[in-house]
Amino acid sequence: MAHAQPVFDATHIGELGSGKDAELVRPAGPGPFPAVVVMHGCNGVAPHYRGWAQTLRNWGYAALLVNSFNARGKYNVCNHGLQVPPQERARDAYQAADWLRAQSFVRRTAIGVIGFSHGGWAVMNIVMSATASRLGGTPFAAAVAYYPYCEDSPAAVSTDVLVLIGDADDWTSAARCQKWAASVDRAGHTVELKVYPGARHAFDSAEGMHMYAGHYVGRDASAAPDAEQRTRNFFAARLR
Repeated sequence: MAHAQPVFDATHIGELGSGKDAELVRPAGPGPFPAVVVMHGCNGVAPHYRGWAQTLRNWGYAALLVNSFNARGKYNVCNHGLQVPPQERARDAYQAADWLRAQSFVRRTAIGVIGFSHGGWAVMNIVMSATASRLGGTPFAAAVAYYPYCEDSPAAVSTDVLVLIGDADDWTSAARCQKWAASVDRAGHTVELKVYPGARHAFDSAEGMHMYAGHYVGRDASAAPDAEQRTRNFFAARLR
């Protein structure tokens, strides 16, 4: 019987492509390195997210790509996102960070999180102070959410947050994220929001524009490199 959530130990963590509960990639050498937890989208652990883990490694981070679906018997929850609620994925992320914190090659005070679409929705829960309190988790040092679903929340955040989304996204709403950024209690943290004109969902993808699960998704040649650079700068300022 599948366990209720991912397990983070030597048996359940493998290299990229292993299909384990989490896939780890890290720079060469003993470290300690800053680290980033990577949260996949509604389509599960796809090549796009493994590519991001490799990019993070190339920037000097240990990257732990969490598979939130395997243990829950899911493969794809697109258009059915509540089958694996963001609150459950927030728990996954905090437990993944706990595992990283216990590794000698990780700098314990420099752990960030990045999420995409459904994983971005999870990040929007992860960054709330109430979530950290509920889970007894140590807040992340930085958080990046790509085209997330943004909920209405006047509550306080527990870390610096960067949100990246396109104004032509027909799956997750840029307007909702603008409303969130305007109303959230920043509690001394930075909240940055970049809205890309004309960009659709998954604008950082390597694939061209196409329909997926009833929505337009695909790369935007202008938004993608700008978002990558903003992500690199944001993490560097807070984790390196």
